[in-house]
Amino acid sequence: MKKVISVIFGFLLVLSFTTISYSRDQIKIVGSSTVYPYATVVAEKFGKTGKFKTPVIESTGTGGGMKLFCAGVGVNHPDVTNASRAIKPKEKALCEKNGVSEIIEIVVGNDGISFAHAVSAPDSNFTKEQLWRALAAKVDLDGKLVENPYKKWSDIDSSLPNKKIEILIAPPTSGTRDAWNSLVMGKGCSKTAKSLFGDKAKKECAKMREDGYAVEAGENDTLIVQKLTSNPDAYGFFGYSYLVANKDKVKAASIEGVQPSLEGIQDYSYPIARPLFFYVKKAHIGVVPGIEEYLKEFTSKKAMGNRGYLGKIGLVPLASDKYKVTRTAALDLNTISIN
Repeated sequence: MKKVISVIFGFLLVLSFTTISYSRDQIKIVGSSTVYPYATVVAEKFGKTGKFKTPVIESTGTGGGMKLFCAGVGVNHPDVTNASRAIKPKEKALCEKNGVSEIIEIVVGNDGISFAHAVSAPDSNFTKEQLWRALAAKVDLDGKLVENPYKKWSDIDSSLPNKKIEILIAPPTSGTRDAWNSLVMGKGCSKTAKSLFGDKAKKECAKMREDGYAVEAGENDTLIVQKLTSNPDAYGFFGYSYLVANKDKVKAASIEGVQPSLEGIQDYSYPIARPLFFYVKKAHIGVVPGIEEYLKEFTSKKAMGNRGYLGKIGLVPLASDKYKVTRTAALDLNTISIN
């Protein structure tokens, strides 16, 4: 029976690829809004060579991109998904279930999540615990877990502004939200709260309040910038490239006394630094024109290197040893384990 199913699946795969060859001659990319600006620049330069059409890129968020990417192989499914965090085990399982068995992982570079506000607002500095207390659904108070009572920053710490807490946050499908949960909510969660949460600490520490002080702003980081510009009391978080591109409109708050910078993000001394990725279906290479060449362009030194064109818009280059691993994966089409 397994052999029959295998033969049928193989036939459908061939049929699907035949359809691709006749109906799609353009790379289709989905995924992270953080990686989107970098992928867009690479795609435009790639398209200008004249050898292949410019790839079509849709900013769906990391989680949304993974669902689309792992839904199957063939003309109706994207070739590449951008991600602002690594693929999750449950996403690997979804890919495997739907026949997406060979996946190439490319580490694009490093990024620092910027906790930003309007340039007209006073400079500010926060610890991870202060940010967690501002956003958490439940916090510890007098040794007990309570619904978040903080309404002003000064309620958390008298040294903070006597202003209403208002933070624009990414939706649950966002890879930036995942990274924020890990680097800020998880690490900023107090020892007392973790103890009170017990075995559920990881999940409970990451839960955000839903009482109007944390406002979901969607996957459009440009819209967050616009909202921060119009409201100097509000904060929001997004990738470093948006800070660089909008430095006339927004500025970053310091995190534990450290401002996001190229050097601080590359050596991870900036407290909210993280790697960025994109994933490629190996089965589509050689069928959808240009995927292999797109990989080479994106991972070239002229793009990702220390003086590459992506660095000019905020991408923090990989250290030389990590760059070699990424470049080798792109050239040799090395796949990751999904089991």
